[in-house]
Amino acid sequence: MRERREALGLAQEKVGVAIGLDESSARARISRYELGVHEPPFATVKLLANVLEVPPPYMYCEEQDIAELLLALHKIPSKARKQTIGAMTAQLTDA
Repeated sequence: MRERREALGLAQEKVGVAIGLDESSARARISRYELGVHEPPFATVKLLANVLEVPPPYMYCEEQDIAELLLALHKIPSKARKQTIGAMTAQLTDA
């Protein structure tokens, strides 16, 4: 989450306010989420994902390369995404 937020040039406070947190506690709450001190409820994960322009599963990735793959797939239009996933799956099962 931190990497994506920083890549977008967003401050913790700005992200927190954008998801509806009070300005006085926004930075601290986002910091706790980024550090893993607290896990946000799924409804909050969806709001965070929207602000960070990522699909919600991205927020749960423990491996950066998987997160990057999800982000790349998320950026592809829906029809092309299905074709891409189908081609990848076929290639993996043929190997």
